Amino acid sequence: MAPLVEARGLGWRHASRIHPALSGIDLTVRRGERILLTGDSGAGKSTLLAALAGLLGDEEDGDQAGTLTVRGTVGMVLQDPDSQVISSRIGDDVAFGCENLRVPRDEIWPRVRRALDLVGLDLPLDHPTRYLSGGQKQRLALAGVIAMGAELILLDEPTANLDPAGQTEIVEAVEAVVAETGAALIVVEHRPHLWRAMMDRFLRLESGTTGTAGTAGGSGGGGSARLVETTADDLPSLPVLPAAPGVPAGTRSLVEARELQTIWGPPRTLDLPAGCSTVLTGPNGAGKSTLALTLAGLLPPEGGRLHYAEDLRQGLRKAPHAWTSRQLADRIGYVFQDPEHQFVARTVGEEMAVSGGDPDRIDELMTRLRLAHLAEANPFTLSGGEKRRLSVATALVNAPTLVVLDEPTFGQDPGTFTELVGLVRQLTADGVTVLSITHDEAYRHALGDHEVVIR
Repeated sequence: MAPLVEARGLGWRHASRIHPALSGIDLTVRRGERILLTGDSGAGKSTLLAALAGLLGDEEDGDQAGTLTVRGTVGMVLQDPDSQVISSRIGDDVAFGCENLRVPRDEIWPRVRRALDLVGLDLPLDHPTRYLSGGQKQRLALAGVIAMGAELILLDEPTANLDPAGQTEIVEAVEAVVAETGAALIVVEHRPHLWRAMMDRFLRLESGTTGTAGTAGGSGGGGSARLVETTADDLPSLPVLPAAPGVPAGTRSLVEARELQTIWGPPRTLDLPAGCSTVLTGPNGAGKSTLALTLAGLLPPEGGRLHYAEDLRQGLRKAPHAWTSRQLADRIGYVFQDPEHQFVARTVGEEMAVSGGDPDRIDELMTRLRLAHLAEANPFTLSGGEKRRLSVATALVNAPTLVVLDEPTFGQDPGTFTELVGLVRQLTADGVTVLSITHDEAYRHALGDHEVVIR
């Protein structure tokens, strides 16, 4: 039987980029295979998945090289679960793909119910999608792929923004789905330990090298990439970093919240110790992002008391949510969970310069976060990990007193993870107060000087 996927010399260059995002890829995927794909941030993993899913666009979007044959229906679950929610009710959302494939009407709803059962999303078909947690949205996206009858399922960091329980739920749901349907599976992950037990093959995407390795390998020529066959024992792991030192005795609070009522969740009481790193944890849907947005002055509080120290206010007497954009940017840096929400410029270099920051500071940040070679690239064409590092860099340009990071380690390989942790620790050494929303245990271990857990 012919392979499900055959790629030879596959490459892609975005129209706005000089160098290809992917080049020289040879890959064979057989029906029913389960493959775990790793590689450094920016190596081209997401681009490869998009190519397999037919999502790269036409000649106006970029140039494709080589050949690619896919003999079957492909379904892809993206990095950001929110970006895949289409309809206001879960039943309609799962049915959307079937409708686009012109599945007969009398087959659609049995497919929808079966798909929801397979992923364990036990909710009414008319349940509003806006009330789903991150883990439930990932299950919903997976159900849509199943209902379509996908013979190849592509998952791009499906557990990146989920709490530990949600991560386990998604892995178990995926394993049940491929066992039931016989679909082939490719999972891209920077934290691969969750998936290793269910995989048949392990591949690492390496850019700028040549060679071959079994059914996957570089096609030769300068600047090509290769897929290297590896083993479960060789999967990447995060370095062991020093534990967070804790909050020194007598440290004052930069921000105090007392019975703070936000638009979601119960009243919260907490402090952010000045010059320390605080991690905010809790299950998906508990209201962590809403709380952080309120603490950062981007949402008005609904009740309670929110007090800022004078070195953060810097003479301002209004409530933080009433400050101007410039006043906020000079005092508080915010990195959203979805980095694309804060991109406004045509190139990475212009994005860094939007706030009018010091050019030397911009150069320092771009070099430290490995973005300098992307100065002329469109921010929206970056990999997920590169987008995250760019969003962090833009928040730090003006050296704010308080920095708030929502899932900062999303999409980071072990090397860039270490760089990011080091940058945050340098911020606290310089007296900056940092608040991070995270589910990452390694990040919490290294930067949890102070911890706030909400439920």
